[in-house]
Amino acid sequence: SNSYIYLYGDMDMEERLQWLDREYLSKFERISVDSQIQRQSAFEAPLEKEIYYPIGDHESEKDNTYLTWNVVTGDCLDVRENMAFQVLEYALLSAPGAPLKQALLDAQIGKDVMGSYDDGIYQPFFSIVAKNANAGEKERFLATIEETLKKIVAEGISKKSLKAGINYFEFRFREADYSSYPKGLMYGIDVFDSWLYDDAMPFDYLKQLTVFETLKKDAEGDYFESLIEKHLLGNPHMAVITMKPQKGLAQEREKKTAEKLASYKASLSETEIETLIRKTKELEMYQEAEESLEALSSIPMLRREDIKKEAAKLYNEERMIGTVPVLFHNLPTNQIGYLTLLFDAENVPGDLVPYMGLLKAVLGYVDTENYTYGELFNEINGNSGGISCGTHVLEKPDDSRKCLVKFGIAAKCLYEQQSFVFEMIKEILTTSRLDDEKRLYEIIAQQKSRLQMSVLSAGHASAVARVSSYYSVSGCVQEEISGISYYKLIERLENQFEQCKTDIIEKLRTLMKYLFRPENLTISYTADEEGFRILTEVMPDVTAMLPCAPVDDQPFVIVPEKKNEGFRTSGQVQYVAVGGNYKDAGYEYTGTLHILKMILNYDYLWTNIRVKGGAYGCMSGFKRTGEGYMVSYRDPNLDKTLSVYQGTVEYLKQFTADEREMTKYIIGTISALDTPLTPKGKGSLSMNAYFLGITEEQLQRERDEVLCATEKDIRALAGVVEAIMKQGYICVIGSESAIEENRDKFLEVKHLIE
Repeated sequence: SNSYIYLYGDMDMEERLQWLDREYLSKFERISVDSQIQRQSAFEAPLEKEIYYPIGDHESEKDNTYLTWNVVTGDCLDVRENMAFQVLEYALLSAPGAPLKQALLDAQIGKDVMGSYDDGIYQPFFSIVAKNANAGEKERFLATIEETLKKIVAEGISKKSLKAGINYFEFRFREADYSSYPKGLMYGIDVFDSWLYDDAMPFDYLKQLTVFETLKKDAEGDYFESLIEKHLLGNPHMAVITMKPQKGLAQEREKKTAEKLASYKASLSETEIETLIRKTKELEMYQEAEESLEALSSIPMLRREDIKKEAAKLYNEERMIGTVPVLFHNLPTNQIGYLTLLFDAENVPGDLVPYMGLLKAVLGYVDTENYTYGELFNEINGNSGGISCGTHVLEKPDDSRKCLVKFGIAAKCLYEQQSFVFEMIKEILTTSRLDDEKRLYEIIAQQKSRLQMSVLSAGHASAVARVSSYYSVSGCVQEEISGISYYKLIERLENQFEQCKTDIIEKLRTLMKYLFRPENLTISYTADEEGFRILTEVMPDVTAMLPCAPVDDQPFVIVPEKKNEGFRTSGQVQYVAVGGNYKDAGYEYTGTLHILKMILNYDYLWTNIRVKGGAYGCMSGFKRTGEGYMVSYRDPNLDKTLSVYQGTVEYLKQFTADEREMTKYIIGTISALDTPLTPKGKGSLSMNAYFLGITEEQLQRERDEVLCATEKDIRALAGVVEAIMKQGYICVIGSESAIEENRDKFLEVKHLIE
């Protein structure tokens, strides 16, 4: 009676509903359930709170406060207003040069300003966050927000900015690209955004095309300004939260927890303690116990022969447009072209490699000859699906000491917009003002803030990337342009900007001369034949706009070095990573390594690290290059987790599984391999396979190895894991106390955040 049932897909709806009724719903009596979500009443006056978060003793309290302004904006059942606020967040805060964000930066309140519109809940709220600020700036923070919003209401919001925001969200809605997540799942989440709060509104968030048309007309009037006046100015349903740094807070919390536990233990009688011990042992026995065959056999399951035999298809055709090689991925894309200009970075000097990370953050976000950076961003988003820069580091499967590094400029647009996209790319590549010191500092300060947030919140990814850099050339390069090494570079550049700004500008200019050259260019393009025909007609002579003056070829040489670092943080959890290269020990890649990943992630590691160890998560991976890793996520342990990793070898040597259990592992493995891909995703997969020399035959062989795997094949992989563990590569990001208690396990111990 309190359930919401959602079905998606090509199915016999009547048959499904009959099955649901027969097997489930008919077994229950209907009852009346009051499941109405209660609204929070509006505050009589804005609420102000101060809270604290821990920092290390070596960290500065200056420029380390978070100032946040949060206001409730109606409810989620007004779909038009909900989307309008997403557009407002884009126009006021997210877009480069957005007026509210720029006003706070110009007032030097924080070094990074972020905005968000938290929807998907009954009462959405609009937030502004100033990071790396100081508590004494709170009143100026609030005054600047109010003054700027009043000015925007009086003078009006830029029509171009609103148009760009609406186009940006409409393009995303039409494209419906949810990366690795199935559309049916994401559509279901959208359904619940309204259905949970009104039974008569299940599909409103799936039918937004008319909303976008309405908002385009609204942008011509004062609708958006009226929303600011109604919800953001003078609205008492507001919370102002100041989050201040406090040294010693982590240790204080640990002490209080220890005292609380000691006090609780002291309050127990001997009988109660014995009962607690007994129940703990019973829990451990329950966790260790195998499910009965009767229980397992009651679960319906596919058979191996039910699984599709064919591996993923690759879509690669080598073509030429003029003198430019084009890798064409012929796929139906609904009139959208996915274009990537790839520039080989093989001859970039070693000291410039890390600056590729900064260059991708700068291009498209600084003034050009014809646009301010704000105008440029809105012009692009108002007429296309966006232009972005990125780096591609691709490992060579046949040699872990080599890798391909490419700098990419990616764009997506409707076929008729391709000429416009090339005009914008030319504008960015040939006229970007790299010498705007004020803007350059803003970008570097924002990079530092976002990277700091990333390396802490995604510590498992940071630890795996770092441990990979100890033994892998591609891992080293990836670290230099996006990992902890890159964060350390940005941290130094921000701290010493006045002394190094001239050098930064010169390095970026030199890097562009090395990268953006005719001989370095390959284009990857995903579209159908019509899209390719239009591309050949509208694409200018790209090579004519690229520098041709000779440069000294200085291929960078990177030699991995074993560091085995422990990075101390003010947090209370660990991210424990080990890694190595099994090919160095003579083992070869096989498709059964996909199954090994599944077994470890959802059986051995899951049981021992998450279920018993209390970590939030655990992961493993094994690449064609020979690289393999295991890592824990938000883990209360360190030494215990390393022992679990060591135990993997013995677990695999004794691995047993009957046909049903092996089939279960194979189904899970194939599920991960057969993640639904959009045309864009298929194009990216094909592009990477092309540059790495991976063929459909290889993919088919790997799939066959998965489908035919036996328990004996899994036991044979014990040597792969043993080879990795014997190499002894380890990186841990964790609490000061845990790192110090295990200091003997590291060659270097250092602070993650300086």
